[in-house]
Amino acid sequence: MLSPDENVIKHNCPPSKSEMLDALYLKQGKERTDKFQNAVVAVCGLGGLGSNIAVSLARAGVGHLILIDFDNVDITNLHRQQYKASQVGMPKSEALAANLREIAPYISLTIHNRRIDQDNIEALVGSADVICEAFDNAESKAMLVNTILERMSDKYLVSASGMAGIGSANEIKTKRIMPHFYLCGDLTSDVSECDSLVAPRVALCAAAQALTVLRILAGKFDI
Repeated sequence: MLSPDENVIKHNCPPSKSEMLDALYLKQGKERTDKFQNAVVAVCGLGGLGSNIAVSLARAGVGHLILIDFDNVDITNLHRQQYKASQVGMPKSEALAANLREIAPYISLTIHNRRIDQDNIEALVGSADVICEAFDNAESKAMLVNTILERMSDKYLVSASGMAGIGSANEIKTKRIMPHFYLCGDLTSDVSECDSLVAPRVALCAAAQALTVLRILAGKFDI
């Protein structure tokens, strides 16, 4: 029988990379998991959408995530974003990277603590197979979507529109707008009109985006 100290050591030691891969193979299949492992996904914006998207992708075994956000963790973020109270004040890119490494210790991460714009967008996300738009600002959303569609049309883009309020979960949909462009959300709600962001509904939209990314990586492009 292990002593209490030995138990602590054992439980603080993460599984090996091969053990974690075997667990993913068991739940997802080897071929599919290997596709996820070889993929690069950029998450632009690490708030309620982006932080939840990143966690889902890391749990699924996506091999490399590019995390982009210029903001710091605020106490008002804690009710719907994947941060801890002890991380308030930290750059979101660094805080989320630390949390993801606890979940998936062998993941490869590239973090950018900066604002993405038309001048740096290709340098920041050019290596990604799929790009996730996860901003909470309409102008930033439009800039990213328009720039990707105009200058990087070969990239798969998964965006979001509408997850505010406390509407039905059944209102969250995924639409294939163009061959490489997918849109998730209720497509109508606005925070300024609904005056609320409810954690489960934001997470539903983020889950729809993450699932769309994984379906693309698995070669399933239909809705």
